[in-house]
Amino acid sequence: MITIGTAGYSYQDWVGPFYPPGLSKGKWLEFYGKQFSFTEVNSSFYRMPTSHMLARMAERTPSDFKFAIKAYRGITHDRGSCAEDCRALAEAVKPLVEAGKLACLLVQFPTSYHNTRENRSYLADISRYLEAYPTTVEFRHRSWANPAVFSYLRSLNLGYVCVDEPRFDTLMPPVVEATASPAYVRFHGRNHEKWWQHQEAYERYDYLYSREELAEWVPKLQELEKSAGQVYVAMNNHYQGKAAINAKMLEGLLISS
Repeated sequence: MITIGTAGYSYQDWVGPFYPPGLSKGKWLEFYGKQFSFTEVNSSFYRMPTSHMLARMAERTPSDFKFAIKAYRGITHDRGSCAEDCRALAEAVKPLVEAGKLACLLVQFPTSYHNTRENRSYLADISRYLEAYPTTVEFRHRSWANPAVFSYLRSLNLGYVCVDEPRFDTLMPPVVEATASPAYVRFHGRNHEKWWQHQEAYERYDYLYSREELAEWVPKLQELEKSAGQVYVAMNNHYQGKAAINAKMLEGLLISS
């Protein structure tokens, strides 16, 4: 099964392009849940989520809806108290697990996180602390694009997050690998001009994929589906609802393939 959604859903600039004007913010998730059956929770990166918050989100979505919870930045960026932060995250997602609505945990490392012995050991720590839940890992630095890394992730039962993003020498290329189930793909857009040079963070994700660009991924997604069974696809080109537009476009391409 290939399940498509967006990286987050709570964006003010989606009012008009996606959310009807006048719809209260408290109704956005319900509206989103009628369009898609999966989303990433990105607010959990900035503040550790609470079980109460995630329980409320579970209540406001259909029975088959799934959430990927982005790991708190203390785990991926600060890395000062991994065991404590992983335990807190594991406790927070229990309501989603009990409701059958946890797609996976999404652990996204920054570009500064390189493929070193110390960092590979840190991955082993994370896999141990979060072993009760499906966990996927996204790398930003190209040094991780290595067959030995994929073998290592398989040994740890960590899923590799495939990415589509600008083709810079330091960034990860669009490698397609399934190292655990579920497989996971994130589309960040291909805004080369604004990726490094921008005033506001959202400018990096201001990109609308063409049908031809998305069509390149159709056989790759089908390959991942054969390998892993379940594939989650998150559109992160979120500026002004472009993620939702491309998510529907990709759904249509898969149906017609």
